[in-house]
Amino acid sequence: MLEKFESYLISEKRCSNHTLTAYINDVSSFLEFSGVESIEELEEVNYQIIRSWLVELVNSNLNNRSVNRKLSSLRTFFKWALRSSFITVDPMLRIKGPKQKKRLPEFVKEEELDLNKLNEVFPDTFEGFRDRLIIEVFYQTGIRLSELIELKKSDVQNGVIKVLGKRNKERLIPITKELNHELNTFLNHPVNIEHNSKSIFLTEKGNKIYPKLVYRKINYYLSLLTDMQKKSPHVLRHTFATHMLNNGAGLETLKEVLGHANLSATQIYTHNSFDEITKIYKQAHPRGHKN
Repeated sequence: MLEKFESYLISEKRCSNHTLTAYINDVSSFLEFSGVESIEELEEVNYQIIRSWLVELVNSNLNNRSVNRKLSSLRTFFKWALRSSFITVDPMLRIKGPKQKKRLPEFVKEEELDLNKLNEVFPDTFEGFRDRLIIEVFYQTGIRLSELIELKKSDVQNGVIKVLGKRNKERLIPITKELNHELNTFLNHPVNIEHNSKSIFLTEKGNKIYPKLVYRKINYYLSLLTDMQKKSPHVLRHTFATHMLNNGAGLETLKEVLGHANLSATQIYTHNSFDEITKIYKQAHPRGHKN
């Protein structure tokens, strides 16, 4: 049963490895709780069983965000089961998840994100060059960690980066002349030439970089610039989006650049800080400059 669902997630939903693992773990957890061991037994699952599972999740001190993610996995599972005619009624129709507070995305302030301060910190080595470039690409494009890792040399052409996002959706992101030059210079580095890999970002041994390495590097360098608690590649994505909006980018444009499926996902960035709101007010209102 799970094998068939996993095949559906890969072939039709085109889920990333991370999302795929989450779906399978969540559904496995529910099936174990409900005692369902075969496709035939799915028809016996009703909304009362799912509510009981929901209560157990909440009582286990799982936060509302995690509970809703598990329910989302289950919704996808039962929609698949209904479409595949394994069940005749979707038991999730009467299920509502717990309310959760909307978390504003954390971002680095513009005045803090000055990479020139780190020039002496980045070692004058292949890895130092690579790490600085990774931060620049994150900040100047807003791409996801998985998208950066999968970037290939052929994806950088004429001031544009081609990114393969979620569900294999391709998008083009413009980059500055400076970043384009830095990328081409990096690709001609002796280490890159020696290994002749299709990937842009490699370890010194010529292997494709991996998530844990990137997390560690971003955390280290951001800790030298800011005292904010969360320091991750996704913080740089939030930073890119926030700075773009603060400097006049439209939501529709930002949606396309970030690779969001719908505008609601992009709207979380319309959270300008109070200082930014005050600045805009003073610039826009006829009497604002008098305050």
